Amino acid sequence: MRKKGLFPVTLLVSSLVLSILGGCASNAAPPQSPTNATPSTTPSTPSTTPEQPASDVKLKLVHEGKLTFAMSGLLKPLNYKDTNGVLTGFDVEIGNEIAKRIGLEANPVTNPWETILQGLKGGKYDAIIGSMTHTEERAKQVDFTEPYYISGGQIFIAETNDSIKTQDDLQGKVIGVVQASTHKEVAETLTDKTKVKGYPTDIYALQDLVPGRVDAVITDRVVGTSAIKNQGLKIKATGEVLNKENIAIAVTKDNPELTKKINEAIKAMIEDGTYEQISVKWFGSNLLK
Repeated sequence: MRKKGLFPVTLLVSSLVLSILGGCASNAAPPQSPTNATPSTTPSTPSTTPEQPASDVKLKLVHEGKLTFAMSGLLKPLNYKDTNGVLTGFDVEIGNEIAKRIGLEANPVTNPWETILQGLKGGKYDAIIGSMTHTEERAKQVDFTEPYYISGGQIFIAETNDSIKTQDDLQGKVIGVVQASTHKEVAETLTDKTKVKGYPTDIYALQDLVPGRVDAVITDRVVGTSAIKNQGLKIKATGEVLNKENIAIAVTKDNPELTKKINEAIKAMIEDGTYEQISVKWFGSNLLK
């Protein structure tokens, strides 16, 4: 009887022990994840945003979707107005091609040469594509692209003039130049400053050679040669080219992306032969050679 009565007690104690152990197991903290486990959550986004690719940077333009570029409009055959009053010439074609390659509409405009840099800095246009020489002084005010043609100052005289053969013969002579041009600075070193006569355009200066209102004119060799061919002026070039000049496109200093895009367009034009086609059309030769 003793053995029979002991069995229920043993069973009851075992049940209580199992219940207690089960309760403790349910209240225990869950096992920790290994320290090298991959988190199940998505990594946090970096606090800094990556820079926008250069190709997606929005260009600073005076008019949305247009490349507005300025010139005097008085420098035939580089830039001038045809009989219908439409701007044309070598500079205009270069500007049109650059605009197309950048993906913009070309918008050539004119501005008096004396204030053309001020107009650019004042936001009247995006660039100057008007046969401007890259100089150190101008580069303090604006940025320049790579040259889109190379030229230099040339002395022109009347066909009948045999007294001027080199620049040394210009001392004491009256020299005609375009106002505010680099040729004016050169002329002032070759004769008295009071004998340097300023003109609004090269053609006006060259036309004054035959009647003798000036003894010589210093202008771009391209301009003078074109005037002889297209204007029928009885003038001639004399002496060597006075100085080699890199003719480039001016852009404001706060618009480096536009400068970069223009440089890329010029490079592509040269590489695929488009530049030479335009140059030969207007001058019969490649102006970069």
